[in-house]
Amino acid sequence: MAIHLISDLHLHAESPWLGELFSRTLGQWAGQIDALYILGDLFEYWVGDDDDDPFNLTMVQAMRAFSQRTPLYVMHGNRDFLLGSGFEAQSGTHLLPEPFHLHAYQQDYLLCHGDALCTGDTAYQQFRTMVRQPGWQHAFLQKPLPERHAIARHIRGQSASRKMQDGPDEISDVSPAAVDALLAANPGCVLIHGHTHRPAVHRYQQGDTLRERWVIADWHDGKAGYLRLDEHGLCAYELS
Repeated sequence: MAIHLISDLHLHAESPWLGELFSRTLGQWAGQIDALYILGDLFEYWVGDDDDDPFNLTMVQAMRAFSQRTPLYVMHGNRDFLLGSGFEAQSGTHLLPEPFHLHAYQQDYLLCHGDALCTGDTAYQQFRTMVRQPGWQHAFLQKPLPERHAIARHIRGQSASRKMQDGPDEISDVSPAAVDALLAANPGCVLIHGHTHRPAVHRYQQGDTLRERWVIADWHDGKAGYLRLDEHGLCAYELS
């Protein structure tokens, strides 16, 4: 048996292949692995647990069916930080704190989404701090659903426009200083995250210790990936 980890699916109705691949993958993995961890940005955006979007409800039902056979854990991302107890109850998932310590197969792992490590993007970090405040979230969730959707689409459009103008740059990746600090604060842990859309394994020398950071592949353009964790360690695989 093994643990599988995925991240940055960005599920939304405009890309039905994502939902189809996710549902099919859940069906294949149910009862065949020890657990599934989703490290953020499961959805393209999430405007509240009371949302009645048919596509999202279908995905929640698929997770519910999976969770009845296999433990399913979900971490908040920068797109779906409003996932709450309602989603947890409907999907059968367990929402994780960030970062999350996982001890598996005699090794310690530290799981996070990864956006908090991109400290070079000061504008985003200011936005992140604002939207993670309980007061802001409460006020947003009081708005009518159509208004919430409109705000989410606007923010999504701004993000896409910025990426098209600037392209991949250093500030959209993790800060080496932030990674070093996190690894130093969690000795013995292998760091696993998503968010950056730069799947890779990085190795660092901290004093006399070799540390590892694994970045999970995102799902886009018909491509997807996951990490498999078992008694032999971590390995990256593709999904088609």
